[in-house]
Formats: sequence, C-alpha cells, structure tokens
Amino acid sequence: MPGKLKAKIVAGRHLPVMDRASDLTDAFVEVKFGNTTFKTDVCPKSLNPQWNSEWFKFEVDDEDLQDEPLQVTVLDHDTYSANDAIGKVYIDIDPLLCNEAASVISGWFPIYDTIHGIRGEINVLVKVELFNDLNRFRQSSCGVKFFCTTSIPRCYRAAMVHGFVEELVVNEDPEYQWIDRIRTPRASNEARQRLISLMSGELQRKIGLKVLEMGGNAVVGYLQCFDLEGESGLVVRAIGTACTLDKLSSGTPASNDLLSSSGPPTPFRALPTSSSSPPPLSPSKPCSRQSSSSDTDLSLTPKTGMGSGGSAGKEAGPLKTLLRQQTQTALEQREFPFFTLTSFPPGFLVHVGGVVSARSVKLLDRIHNPDEPETRDAWWEEIRQEIKSHAKALGCHAVVGYSESTSICEEVCILSASGTAAILNPRYMREGCLDIGIVDHRFEDPSPPSCGFCHIPYDELNMPFPTQLTYCYHCRRQKVPDVLFTTIDLPPEAAVTGKGCLIQARLCRLKKKAQGEVNATAISNLLPFMEYELHTQLMNKLKLRSMNALFGLRIQISIGENMLLGLASATGVYLTALPAPGGIQIAGKTPGDLSNEHHILTIQKRINDTIAKNKEIYQINPPELTEEVVGSPIPEPRQRSRLFRSHSESSDEVSELDLSHGKKDAFVLEIDDTDAVEDIHSLLTDATIPTGFNSCNTEIMPGIYNWTSAVQMFTSVRVFRLSNANLTNQGLNKIFTDLCENLLKSFYFKLRSMIPCCLCHLNFTVAVPEEELIQVAVTAVAMTYDKDQTQEKPAEKPITKEVLVSFRLLSFRSSFLPSCPLRIARPFPATEVSQSISSLERSSPVPDGRSRSLRSTRGFGGSSVTVVKMTPLSFLPGTRIIKYLGIINMFFIRETTSLREEGGVSGFLHSFIAEVFAMVRAHVAALGGNAVVSYSMKECVFMENPNKNQAQCLINVSGDAVICVRETDQEPVPSNIGQTCTSETDGAT
Repeated sequence: MPGKLKAKIVAGRHLPVMDRASDLTDAFVEVKFGNTTFKTDVCPKSLNPQWNSEWFKFEVDDEDLQDEPLQVTVLDHDTYSANDAIGKVYIDIDPLLCNEAASVISGWFPIYDTIHGIRGEINVLVKVELFNDLNRFRQSSCGVKFFCTTSIPRCYRAAMVHGFVEELVVNEDPEYQWIDRIRTPRASNEARQRLISLMSGELQRKIGLKVLEMGGNAVVGYLQCFDLEGESGLVVRAIGTACTLDKLSSGTPASNDLLSSSGPPTPFRALPTSSSSPPPLSPSKPCSRQSSSSDTDLSLTPKTGMGSGGSAGKEAGPLKTLLRQQTQTALEQREFPFFTLTSFPPGFLVHVGGVVSARSVKLLDRIHNPDEPETRDAWWEEIRQEIKSHAKALGCHAVVGYSESTSICEEVCILSASGTAAILNPRYMREGCLDIGIVDHRFEDPSPPSCGFCHIPYDELNMPFPTQLTYCYHCRRQKVPDVLFTTIDLPPEAAVTGKGCLIQARLCRLKKKAQGEVNATAISNLLPFMEYELHTQLMNKLKLRSMNALFGLRIQISIGENMLLGLASATGVYLTALPAPGGIQIAGKTPGDLSNEHHILTIQKRINDTIAKNKEIYQINPPELTEEVVGSPIPEPRQRSRLFRSHSESSDEVSELDLSHGKKDAFVLEIDDTDAVEDIHSLLTDATIPTGFNSCNTEIMPGIYNWTSAVQMFTSVRVFRLSNANLTNQGLNKIFTDLCENLLKSFYFKLRSMIPCCLCHLNFTVAVPEEELIQVAVTAVAMTYDKDQTQEKPAEKPITKEVLVSFRLLSFRSSFLPSCPLRIARPFPATEVSQSISSLERSSPVPDGRSRSLRSTRGFGGSSVTVVKMTPLSFLPGTRIIKYLGIINMFFIRETTSLREEGGVSGFLHSFIAEVFAMVRAHVAALGGNAVVSYSMKECVFMENPNKNQAQCLINVSGDAVICVRETDQEPVPSNIGQTCTSETDGAT
C-alpha cells in the first residue's frame, strides 16, 4: 500500500547556547525518512527559532512506514567547521496507520542528545496519506493494533482469541563494531538507538503479518524485549496473544459481553451470562515460525484425562463431553497453546493446575552465524515445548499468564519462561457462534462457582508431584490442593477472606569465575537449587501470613560474573475454597540438648505469635462450617460431573470432609546448622508493613474495593556497590534482602501523606551489571481508598482539596532538581554504600541550571494545559478509556563523562529517568492522548566506571497511549489526577 508522509517543522524553544561569542544559536533542522533528507533554512542567532517550513513530502510504501521512524535532527550551523549536533527526535509513524487512530501527530517534542540529555523542544506536524493496496504480496500489516495491557482493552470486545504469536529479529550491535573506526560516544549511541528503533518496527510489522494470516486484527499482552548479546549481536524479540477485537460503541454496556471491558474494573463484579454467546477461541492453525525441533511429548508422566469444564453439579451429557474433547483437541493441535493475558472474565478459567516454568543455559559463542535468528528460535522452541509438556502433565491444555525473559553475562545466557497451566471454558471455544447470532443451549453450562478454578485438573491417582488433596471447602464436590501458585491476577469470581499482601523471596549465590562451558555448567548446576530455595521461602512466608495462594508470581534469575541473584515476587491471599494452612513447627537435630530445646521453644513461640498477629493485620477470618454442612453427605458419583477420564475410585469412598486438614500437619523446619537459624531469623524479621499501607504486585489488591481518584506512579533505581571481597552467601543474602526492604521502607516514608494507601503493581527488576554492583529497579503506583469500605462498589467521589494539597506536598518533598542535587539523611544505615535516584517528572535539566515545565502545551479544546498521566495499571480509577491511540515503545541511551559533576550516580539516574518521562509524555500528547496505561520499564541497564568518571545507562519503556474521560461525563480528566513522580532519597556518597 503506497503512501505519502508529510512533515512540517514549525518552531523550536529553549535551545542551548552553541555560539559562545553571542550566547545564541544558528539552528536548522534535517528531516530524514529512509534515504531521503530535507533541510530547513537556518534561523540565525536565536534560542527560540521560528522555521515555519513547507511540508516535506516522502513517497514510501506502508512497509517502510511501519519499519522506519521519522528522524528529526537539530543542528547548529557553522560556516568554517562541521555543523554541531544539538539533538534528535525519533517519531514513530505506526500510530497513524490504523483507521481508529489519530490523523495527525502534532506537538512539542523534547530534543534529546545521548550525552547532554534534553536540549530544548521542537514543534513538529506529521501526516500520512495511504492509497489503495496494489501489491498482491502484502508485506505490511497496517491496521493491526498492538496493546501492552494483559487484559482485553477496556473499550473493545474480543470476537475471537486466536492464540500465541512470536517473532525475533537479529542484527549486529554497533557498540561492538571496532574494526574500521574508533568508538565515539555520541555516534555509537545514536547508531544503536536508530538500529533498535528500526528493528522494533520490523518486528512489530512481522508479528502483525502473522496476526493477519490467523484472521485477527490485534495483539494483546504484547511483550517486547531486548537482548544485548555483546559481540554475538543485538536481538529484539516479542510475544503476544492474537485476537479479533471489535470496538464498543459508546452506548453499548460492557457487561453484556464476557470478553469486553470498559471503565474502571470492579474486582469481584459478577458479569451476567447474557443471551449472546461468549466469544470463541479460534482453533486456527499455528503461525509460529517452524524450526528444526520436533513437536515431541517431553512429559515423563502418563497421559491422563484432561480436566473438563464441568464445575456444575450435573452429569455431563454426550454432546457436552464431545464439545470438551473437541476443545481440548483444538488447543492441543496448536504448536503453542499459550496466552500472554493475565486477567480474564468470570468463568473463562475452568481449572488452574499451577505454575509451569523452564530455564535453559546457553553459550552465545556457539552461535554459528550471529546475524541469523534460527539458533535463537531453536532455543526458544525447546523452552516452549518443555512448558507445553509440563502443562500436559498437569492435565491442562493451555498456559495463561505466559512470559519469557533472559539474563546475559558475557557469553552465557539464561533463557526463562513461565506461565500457569489451565483448562479454559469450552463455551469460549465455539468458532463462529457470534456470526450465527443464536445460542445452542445443549452446550451451555451454568455459571461456574467461585471455587471452580481451584479444583485440580489432574488425575488424583496419577499426580505428577506429591501433594495433599482435600475436598473443596465451598462445593465439597471436587478436590483442591492445600496451596496454589499462579502467574495470573486473582480471578474476579474468586472468593477470598481478608486482604492480600506482597510476598518476596530473595536469594544470592556466589560462584567461581570461569569461562565458556565450565561457567555454563556451574550455572546450570546452581539453578535448580536456587529455584527450590526461592519456592521454599515463598511457602514459609505464605504460611507465616496464614495464607494459602499466590497470584502474579514472577521469578527472576539474574547472572553476574561471580554471583547469581534470585528474586521471586507474588501477592498472597487466603482462598476460602482451599484448606487453612498448617502452622510452622521448629525441630532440632539434637532433641536431647536442653539449651537447644529451650532455644527452639523460644523460636516456636515467636512464630506462633507472628502467625496470630498476621491474621489480625490481614483480617483473615475463614468462614466457619456449620454442623449441618459438616454432616451433609458427599454427593454420589452419579450426581457429580466427571472431572477425569481415569478417575480415582478411592475418591468416591470419602464420606466426610476432612476439617482437620492443614491443621494437624504443620510445616516442619529443621535446625541443623547456623545457616538454618539465620534463615528462620530472617523469616521472622521480614519487614512489616506500616499501619495504613498495603502492597501487592497485581493490578488490584484483593480485599480492597473503594478506590479513590488519587493515584501516583513512581519509579526508583538503587545501585549497591559491594565493598567486602570476602563475602559469604549468607552475607550476600542479608545485603540483598536489606536493599529490597529499605527500598520499600523509603516508599512508605515518602507516601505517608496518602494513608490509607496501597502500592499496586510493584514490579521489581534485579540485575548484576558489573562484578561488584547489585541493581534493583522498581516501578509501582500508589492508590488511595476509603477507610470505611464496603463489599460493594461505592459511588464515584469527587477529588477533594485535601487530597490535591497532599499531592503537591508529596511531590515537592520527594523531588530535587537534577542540576542541583540535595543531600538528604537516609532512613537506612550509612554503612551501606548505596546509590539511588529521585526525580519529579515535570522538571527537566537545562544547561543553565534552571528548571522548566515540560507539560504539553496541546490541551483539549486548544487552550488548556494538560499533564499526561502515567500508570502501570490498565486503567485509571475514576476514569473511562474512550480511545487507544497506539503503543509507546521507546529505547533511550544516556552516557556521561562527568559523572561526579552531575551529582554522582544519584543525579545522573535521576535526570535520565525524568527525561524519559518527559519524552514519553510529549509523544503521547502529540497523538492527542492524555494518559499512558500499562506503563512498564522493561530494561534499565546501568554501567559505571568511577575511576574514569564515566557512566552509561540504557532504558526501555512501553505502554498504551489513551484518551481518558471522567466516569460521569465525556470531558477529559484534568491534569491534577494521577500525577507521576519518581521518588527516592539522595544516597550519593
């Protein structure tokens, strides 16, 4: 589809001084797309030039429009020497290629330089005109929409969910092309940024082509990652879920469709089963790239019957059984029945089997041709086949909440993949049911109970792992496990008691320095034990809080030259369908020792007291079973729907509910050395959350309902330099644990004016960028709620003046100007050599030390000034998303040779993240948006050379640009809702 791209350069402002004689600048602009370049006239001696150029026109194919960004370069004209670069702007054209998107990109863009940061702003207008598609062999995927959100976007309905799509592209990294020229920082960084932008566009176009082949028009849960493999190359890869989305009209209530979403979510709302059929999942053929790996069954367990959707108490009929078999076969025939979504409508998940994960250690120097993607494809193919076989072993036919990640150190790469094995509702699998417009009631199931997803999908006699089972505490019809781990958000129909909380497991392991295969083997040997210890910690902390389920589980393994870091984060809850967790019992190895026995009794009392205290803190009050419920008989086998093909006969003989399950069998921790004592001590001294605060890593905190409109996102990066070369594993564990806990404590301190407050979507990312550095980055959102909450959704409340005042105070207190860093007392011991950042996103550095506003001057109605709000959630409380404008996927590099002059690591990272916020906001405002939802910082790679006063940082951010309106009207939300800041204290030494 040929098209015409038009760009106009209007003006610039706040440009830096480039001519020392006049303290002014002779600026002009180069506009480049593909191999065509246009130039504006030189505007002499002005820091606020007015070019008002003509329209620069580029005639290109839409394939190029998807791959290439529009490159705008601002330069200072010199008569007798080379022109000096001021900075660049990369404008993604893809948002203009969708029918529903913006028709023009217009706004002030920060001019960015990889050495000096933001150096003024430039006003640019961009338009695209597309003509008829004359190409039989279509190479573009114009019109395919991409969404970062891991749920169905809130003003769409899913007519069909097609399945998993993946792609990767490879190229040489300009940073490592040393052969013909000496590296210069600006040239290398700009070449890198441009290449990554091109690769990102190409990747998105190729995934879009796969979606079109499957019959879809959108990718939901789009996860794009960068692998910096050094000399082996640069890899950009992405996964997502292909869907066919229909736009909801403004008058269509979202509750009429089970796979639609609109407005702020009500966590536990019950969507009615209406007369219209739910959308199907398409059993289309897989479109993933084929590699040499064969689709073999890697499972060592016997093939058992897959779980069915029979959560109701009636016997399944022949037609229903046939439908379930067809559903199972349709998903099993796919190469990868994976879904990157984490939130689903009620009833979509019939059964959840548990977490399935796989890791593999690879050597990058074994890649024969670094420019070819086949080797990496084969690696990921192996991982995905293993995940699929694990799901089969659990009796499941799909994997939800699926994600992939890597950790690279020199020539070693750890590939990780994880998800939740599940059985999906067959009602969502009927292809074409929406086209027919009628409902076949022969296949209809009653609405599944709130406990249905907890029921085990695997055969009790052929379980793939040892576990304790008991009858469900709700329906008493099916078996449930004693604990449940998942990577998804809490299902809306789930019944919980009390509130949830963030649970983290942290682990450091030293390893010897080695090269090549010896190093890879050592890492491979450590990984299983690290994962086991992380799960053990999670289990202990879960029982200590008297909870029995984890949601949003994310386990990271990061590799360094001499250590491995492991961090597991999840949200713990008490599911009432599962049995109460047993206590923790301490046992000594030498029971005859009286002093040892006294010590054990002391620890046991502390543990018991902690469990009792946590029950009060998290308001865990399991519903009591009455004598009538206890004495009621278990339904006869013929009255229950069959869950298994090869069912357990012994399960039919159970005549009563085992109420003592989980109480008589306490979890035993044995003390056999000093390390065990330290582990128990760290378990008991785990940071307690201050009164008035709650925290979770899922979108919504279980047990809290009445959210207000006061929202504040923050990002924090802390870098810790190890000073003692003779550290042990235990010492490293303590340092790493203290680093994470002090980071959380600093959040609670800074956000104390927002009490009662909940820190939602806490996303931790750990890395070992250098031999003696540990880096922790956190992105989260603070949300306030009413203290006097009820179980029902409250009426929308207006924002009060008190809330706004506290916002301004908080923003003022938690910020400092990058050009003038402050020294603030740290709330943690000064012996820790930590570096941290803090920034207020509305301010950005300018050369003369002033601070200026980077708010968009483009308001709704043409006159008002608006701030683009940012949140990692898929929604903003109190607002409704009326339009998605496109995906934001930006990669930035910042380098400095004057680290100390910029305020050390603290000031350098502070200013860089503030600039990233400003650039994201400017691009969203230019599209006409007023918010970014599902925002995430996927990469934050920091490298430092303190001896040479140098540092470099790479940041990749993404999100969905949207237009939000108040829930009660059609006006865009004002700029005082959802302010965003990056908060931390200055820990510069």
